[in-house]
Amino acid sequence: RQGKYSNFEWHWWHFDAVDYDDYTKEPNTVYLFEGKVFDDYVALEKGNFAYLMGCDLDFQSQEVRDEVTRWGKWYIDTTGADGFRLDAIKHISSWFFPQWLDEMRYHAGKDLFVVGEYWLNNIDTLHWYINAVDSKMSVFDVPLHYNFYYASRSGGHYDMGSILNGTLMQQRPTHAVTFVENHDSQPLQSLEAPVEPWFKPLAYAIILLRREGYPCVFYADYYGTEYEDYGKDGNRYKIFLPSHRWIIDKLLYARKQYAYGDQYDYFDHYNTIGWTRLGDHAHPKAMAVIMSDSVPGYKWMEVGKPNAKFYDLTEHIKEPIYTNEWGWAEFRCNGGSVSIWVQE
Repeated sequence: RQGKYSNFEWHWWHFDAVDYDDYTKEPNTVYLFEGKVFDDYVALEKGNFAYLMGCDLDFQSQEVRDEVTRWGKWYIDTTGADGFRLDAIKHISSWFFPQWLDEMRYHAGKDLFVVGEYWLNNIDTLHWYINAVDSKMSVFDVPLHYNFYYASRSGGHYDMGSILNGTLMQQRPTHAVTFVENHDSQPLQSLEAPVEPWFKPLAYAIILLRREGYPCVFYADYYGTEYEDYGKDGNRYKIFLPSHRWIIDKLLYARKQYAYGDQYDYFDHYNTIGWTRLGDHAHPKAMAVIMSDSVPGYKWMEVGKPNAKFYDLTEHIKEPIYTNEWGWAEFRCNGGSVSIWVQE
């Protein structure tokens, strides 16, 4: 780039390995450069998962670390970004990020929200990683995504009361970025584990209407999409992902208007679960969320609003529900569905 963005010149010694040899053109081989070792404090999959693809940067090189730090400052200055999404962090030495993020935040003169993609369905490893980076970034709640995936494919035989078990949302909500689907988990992609469409309204209610975690809405779930790609069998397939915009808009409205204050959980049934949000001084109206993965459900829940009228924001159930003199009511939902009861 002839010094347009940086005077730094990249040479072979700034890398650990490549996966291409133009002389032999031998495929499926990783070449570690002479005198180099793979980076440490990375994922232990495959023994050491420092190498992912292409030309692998050597983060044990001070020149590399300095240039990546200069690049980060340039990026903040150029874009005015308020944070970073860090991709494939399990392939980069974990000790690098606290140093880099301290430099970025000092340079920006403000806190920066940072989320890292450490794709592993193992809560203990995610705890280890957050600790390893001195809790200076959040990570995507991969175990929660897999709970949604398994629940959506269980035909109503998933224990919904355990839907949050083994997740960051449950165990470390201050560092959990919650999501239902992403570009890697959608059909025919590298980490394929798609949540079935019928379950996505339930999953989005969980990430958008509870107080734990920082929710992330997937573009293709909101707008829908169609595409073709190759399956693992080598054949091409057409994929259609329906838009859930109508229900997600309802959930976003409920989040903005009603998802405040104390939260009472009712995760006490195999199929039907719910929770309530009691509101706060600035948002005094209450909300009750109830969902079932099989048959129609009902549940007595407390909303703290005596003799109040509630209606189903999703419009799945037309008749209103009234609380008793103690602020309790029997809230209902249809089978395989979610209802969001908000105070009129």
